[in-house]
Amino acid sequence: MFKSAGGRSTKRTWHQHVVPYEGDWAVRREGNKRITSKHRKQSTAIRKAKSLARKYKADVIIHRQDGTIRDRISFDD
Repeated sequence: MFKSAGGRSTKRTWHQHVVPYEGDWAVRREGNKRITSKHRKQSTAIRKAKSLARKYKADVIIHRQDGTIRDRISFDD
């Protein structure tokens, strides 16, 4: 649990975002500034994000090149 600026505690999630990154694609855990992994193709990044999300029963949020969300896949049984 982390304390937010308002003093409330917020639970970190394991949701994985597939985002454009330096001309390639990256997987980034929700709330993290640093990326988890970098990939040349979006499909490879999606595969990696799915494997992490499955492990932690989380979601994969897939972004378009412009940063908008194009899809969300849930693995939260």
